[in-house]
Amino acid sequence: METTRQDLINKVEKALEEVRPYLQTDGGNVKVLDVNEDMVATLELLGACGSCPMSVMTMKAGIEETIKRQVPEIRNVKAINLTDPDDPEAKLPQFAS
Repeated sequence: METTRQDLINKVEKALEEVRPYLQTDGGNVKVLDVNEDMVATLELLGACGSCPMSVMTMKAGIEETIKRQVPEIRNVKAINLTDPDDPEAKLPQFAS
């Protein structure tokens, strides 16, 4: 039986349930936008995740790894709104001195 695009989206959603509680603790979340024919899952980081300078690390070390582990058909994961640490508009974390 062939896996459909919607089946893959559902599998990605299920995988994200593992990381969502951690994102929500910090005021963020993630939404699946699409899985294309090249097996690339496109996500949108929501809430605090969309503007967090740590979002690149969260994406690679948490979200992407979880998806690829649980949905091996997925070859790549990208987010449409990652904060680039070199972006002068990026909100950097404030550390107490």
